[in-house]
Amino acid sequence: MELLISGPEGAPTKVELQKTPLSLGRSADNDLAYPQDPWLSRYHLAFERRDGSWWLKDCNSRNGTVLNSVNLKDPQRLRGGDRIYAGHLTIEVRDAATETHKPVISFVPQEEEKIQREATIVTSLDKVLRPAREQSLNTSRVVSALIRAGRELVTHHPLEGLFTVILDLALSAVEARRGVILTLEEGDLVVRASKGDGFSISTAVRDRVIREKCSLVISDAQLDDALRQQKSIVMHRVRSMMAAPLQTADRVIGLIYVDNGAVIRPFSQEDLDLLTVMANVAAIRIEHARLAEIEQSEKMMELELAQASEIQRTLLPPEAPVYEGYDLSGLNLPCHTVGGDYYDFVPYEDGRLALAVGDVSGKGLPAALMMSSLQARVQMLRETMPDPGTAVRTLNRSLTERCPLGKFITFFYALLDPPSGALEYSNAGHNYPLVLRTSGVVERLKGNGLVLGLFAPVEYEVRKTVLASGELLALYSDGVTEASNGDGKEFGEDGLADFLAPRKDLACEEIVNQLVDHMRKWRGNTSFADDFTIVLVRRL
Repeated sequence: MELLISGPEGAPTKVELQKTPLSLGRSADNDLAYPQDPWLSRYHLAFERRDGSWWLKDCNSRNGTVLNSVNLKDPQRLRGGDRIYAGHLTIEVRDAATETHKPVISFVPQEEEKIQREATIVTSLDKVLRPAREQSLNTSRVVSALIRAGRELVTHHPLEGLFTVILDLALSAVEARRGVILTLEEGDLVVRASKGDGFSISTAVRDRVIREKCSLVISDAQLDDALRQQKSIVMHRVRSMMAAPLQTADRVIGLIYVDNGAVIRPFSQEDLDLLTVMANVAAIRIEHARLAEIEQSEKMMELELAQASEIQRTLLPPEAPVYEGYDLSGLNLPCHTVGGDYYDFVPYEDGRLALAVGDVSGKGLPAALMMSSLQARVQMLRETMPDPGTAVRTLNRSLTERCPLGKFITFFYALLDPPSGALEYSNAGHNYPLVLRTSGVVERLKGNGLVLGLFAPVEYEVRKTVLASGELLALYSDGVTEASNGDGKEFGEDGLADFLAPRKDLACEEIVNQLVDHMRKWRGNTSFADDFTIVLVRRL
């Protein structure tokens, strides 16, 4: 069995299924790594060999895996012809043993031809372009102009350069002396290319071309009293003029205008027809170029976001530190490619361990930039080893100087003394952490303090508690407790406490993994509506 993997760029890749399991995802240590696809999870899916068959398994990916139009929940057996959709990838499953390839085309031997020569019409490009000796001059000129336009416009041109190419083609096709192309940009007509200057276009002509999608020709401007008196008409000796809409389907994106002087023949109906057709072809080409630029811009944005996501992950702890007598674990899942949640473990030189959790207002790239600023400042605290109140006050003063208007950060900072289990903490508007006591009581570590980034002269109180053997501390962001299911019910602090209580004796990493699985099933969705962050500390 083999896979044919297609992405938005490049030729499809053929992969033979041999190794088991075969992993696919954004992380570089996958067997099939696609680091530039931001919609893939780090470890998205896997192919596994079971009982002589190949099976597909989703690895709790953020955006899910689709098999034959069905969202994959449990592992499924693969068959030839199956299609898998993950991120921007399309994966076709082929049974290599039975795959047959039909020829795209076959040629019939001459003796088997059944078509009579009398019924076959033969022509050539040279014959189509042959001068008026064998066909009318107008027909030859129209065909020649359209073929030339097809040749020129099929070539790649940047959008800005495309307008000049189109104008040159139009002027040559209708044998015009001057012309201008205008496009509608937010309701206004903007000049995109011109040959000549001082154009005078009647508002009535403009409105009719744009609103009624009409092409107009004025064969002799000297016969129109209003036009004859216009200074520009006299100055440039304009005799004949045409205007046609740049139209794609039912949408007009601008117009093309051309004119001629008295010494050149007046424009005819055939000229107007040709300009109308060329304007339509040009409009379609312009829209394609615009869409190509937008698509390229979106691809670059996705790539940059994917790179930003990788950088942001390096700012978070790669793994929890090891402290004798304690089990620690932390996890951050951004709801978008990058997020504004932050957590950290900051070891002090005197042996104490600082625990930090923050949540930047908003989502996406702006929140991620503020999160990186917060992380850098928290890391600097280890040099002075301040108490929690001083640490939060220092962070607030530093952030307030550069925090954008309307932005803020909720933050919780605790300092753990491992030998004694003593915990000092300060809270800057963040969710109250939970402590699951051995008595079965769930204690909320309450504390009042203004969020970071609004006002500089703020003091933060320090509160104290003790983490005894067998007790579990949970720090989290509101993406955990404010997550809601299909009925609109929030998970809440009580929901988190109820989930943790029967599992508080498990390894912290196992609890974190079970919580993520539970939340996805409870929400009925593999993705989260807000950044999801959880940090667990259990004293053994």
